[in-house]
Amino acid sequence: MSPTSTDAVIIGSGPNGLAAAITLAKAGRSVVVLEANDTIGGAARSAELTEPGFIHDMGSAIHPMVKASPFFAPLFSELEAHGLQWVVPPAAAAHPLDGGRAGVAWNDLDRTVAELGADGEAYRRFYEHWIASIDDLIDLSLNPVLRVPKRPLFAARFGAVSALPAATTARRVWNTDEAQSLFAGHAAHSILPLTSPLTTSFGLLLGSLVHCGGWGFPERGAQSIIDAMVSLLTSLGGEIRTNERVESLSDIPNAKATLFALTPRQILRITGDHFAPKYREGLANFRYGPGACKVDLALDGPIPWTNPSIAEAGTVHLGGTLDEVVAAEQEVADGGHPAKPFVLLAQHTMFDPTRAPSGSHTAWAYCHVPNGSTVDQSEAIIQQIERFAPGVRDVIRATHVSLTPTLEQQNANLVGGDVGGGSHGGLQLFLRPRPQANLYSTPDPTMFIASASAAPGGGVHGMAGAGAARRALDTALS
Repeated sequence: MSPTSTDAVIIGSGPNGLAAAITLAKAGRSVVVLEANDTIGGAARSAELTEPGFIHDMGSAIHPMVKASPFFAPLFSELEAHGLQWVVPPAAAAHPLDGGRAGVAWNDLDRTVAELGADGEAYRRFYEHWIASIDDLIDLSLNPVLRVPKRPLFAARFGAVSALPAATTARRVWNTDEAQSLFAGHAAHSILPLTSPLTTSFGLLLGSLVHCGGWGFPERGAQSIIDAMVSLLTSLGGEIRTNERVESLSDIPNAKATLFALTPRQILRITGDHFAPKYREGLANFRYGPGACKVDLALDGPIPWTNPSIAEAGTVHLGGTLDEVVAAEQEVADGGHPAKPFVLLAQHTMFDPTRAPSGSHTAWAYCHVPNGSTVDQSEAIIQQIERFAPGVRDVIRATHVSLTPTLEQQNANLVGGDVGGGSHGGLQLFLRPRPQANLYSTPDPTMFIASASAAPGGGVHGMAGAGAARRALDTALS
């Protein structure tokens, strides 16, 4: 065997792969990142999908955890020096209802409370403790669960509250459609039925982040996060190689450590029988979640929301009342395609004019579908937009639809269109990709898992990559 030529090889150049590479490079290690595609970024890429001049995010679009993440937060000023420019709309999320009503999560807590009316003070009571302790909440949510918590009593309270199904929490805490549906929209980012245990944790974390800096995103598209990370990495001496598809262990350059920013399916394909049968069985049992049907729109004008406050939110959750959202997500979990799906929509150009020609706009929207579905739900998505914005079809100039096979073709980590790197249901929310003491290690002491399939799961936060890198530094690269 030839001598190792580098300290670490990272396979995959999404946010987690680059987070791993930056963590290692900052520790003085030599790093090579291999990317199968000709462009870098994984599910955080941007492209002109509809017409020239209209920039659409191919995967993730709104990034509430970037500035809060223990990986990104200390690096944020450096990333800004490498070109990252951050945008924060005045409202993080809005949830329109029939008749022009809406629940709006303004960054300003007092304004949110005031506009929720009868449920305003209940909203404040529910969130104020978590907002005041946001650093502890982030620590519990974004770091591996198998450790002694910094504040055991706080952790116990979080566990008791977050363990409940989101539907149960919404009905217990609030009485109005506005407050209940607003919480349901946050919790539905779990990509689980809202009757499932632990879904409250998503509504709790995302709802708290609204009032601790808002839900931001970068100018010029999600690709800007990647571009800044790449610029930082290369300034530290890291190397990135595109069009380097890894099909087997023989394709990986010699290194002291290999970090897979991939899901278990790809890792098993690459490693073959390298690992013991029991470990391979554990990875093979990893559960993938629902997929997505995604629609990108080029618009001649802003979406004509019935309620004008909706135009001030970067994210819009479309699905009607709590009961409607619960029913739609349950139908997806049962293998169906709701006629009125829960839709997540981002309207970047209301706050970032760099993404479209002057006077024009974009919209990014998707709904959940069964994993691997080839059903085109784009018309159902547009109908949900039109329900709360009559006349929207009159401003649509071009449409681009991505079904689950397209999403997986763009990024092999989106298995069956699963944008979360694997189901967040049950113990897999915490113990991913399989139950074991260290969630980034493999039986080979030189190999580590650094993707959203490892803790803490989906989202642009870089924590799985950083965690795997720290584990490699403590063992293979010590």
